[in-house]
Amino acid sequence: MSTSPFIAARLQLQRTDFELNVDLELPGQGVTALFGPSGCGKTSCLRSLAGLERALGRVAVNEALWQDDASGHWLPTYQRALGYVFQEASLFAHLSVQKNIDYGMKRTPVERRQVSKERAVELLGIGHLMDRMPATLSGGERQRVAIARALATSPQVLLMDEPLAALDAQRKAEVLPYLEQLQRHLQIPIVYVSHSMDEVARLAQHLVLLESGRVVAQGPLTALLSRLDLPLTQGDLASSVIHATVQTHDMVDYLSTLSFDGGQLQLVMARPRPIGSQVQLRVQARDVSLSLTRAEGSSILNILPCQVLDLREDGPGQVMVSLQKGSARLLARITRHSCKALQLQAGKQVFAQIKGMALLD
Repeated sequence: MSTSPFIAARLQLQRTDFELNVDLELPGQGVTALFGPSGCGKTSCLRSLAGLERALGRVAVNEALWQDDASGHWLPTYQRALGYVFQEASLFAHLSVQKNIDYGMKRTPVERRQVSKERAVELLGIGHLMDRMPATLSGGERQRVAIARALATSPQVLLMDEPLAALDAQRKAEVLPYLEQLQRHLQIPIVYVSHSMDEVARLAQHLVLLESGRVVAQGPLTALLSRLDLPLTQGDLASSVIHATVQTHDMVDYLSTLSFDGGQLQLVMARPRPIGSQVQLRVQARDVSLSLTRAEGSSILNILPCQVLDLREDGPGQVMVSLQKGSARLLARITRHSCKALQLQAGKQVFAQIKGMALLD
């Protein structure tokens, strides 16, 4: 993924009881998540990028200038090459699925069409729904059609405002694999608003952390998840993400061996992934214990030698420890008593005992 900004935006939006004031530099591929508590400005930021809110500032997407108040330049939403997916699918009830998607293509000149209707339909798995009316679709199907309609406009950027928020757990599980397909197979950057860290960890590579209308931090997801100065790394739900490759399967014990640049991990997979496929693993800080020596005769499968990067108090009697193994970062939440007993400090070598991890799929 390019480190050069693809979307550069400085936005200021003043409301009676709220002010959005952000300076964004977002990559040109993959998924960037806007994340933070309710009311922090995620949706206002997204709507301002789209021109649906008249914020002051500047917005540039690739080489296209959408807004520059210093020079009086402003493109209304309909002139911005974007796709927008709302929490609700908002399909035209009187049009079939096929005609809803066709409607999305009308605003795109033929010479600028880069994503064909056939490709959008294929990526979202809705070919069998084309003659159906919206009222006959499930919530997950409606949202997939809405995404296909947005893609059919061949946008330079796809903006998604909590597209799974209105769905139950089963429908979310239905749609998530299709969202993963989009970021794997399309070069269109996606800016994704969510309040669910599970969604963010599964989909995003880049993260913008918002609080009270301002950017607290922005950068690669894996790096921000291990920064002890950020609220993401506080409390019992703090976690890290490891990107790994499937190496082997033991079909007797359903045990898969996964490699990453810091070593190997083993994970029970009831449905093994193909050899060579890329996976993401989420490791919660509460599931990592530390030792100065490698345990022998233990039931714990994954024990990694790591280096302590940083430590921080994390509530009464608790300490959060940031660890490094290769380029991967881990968190361990341990008691202050254990921290003192192990004499932990930055630079110290320890063994991280990973008692559990989740496959993000």
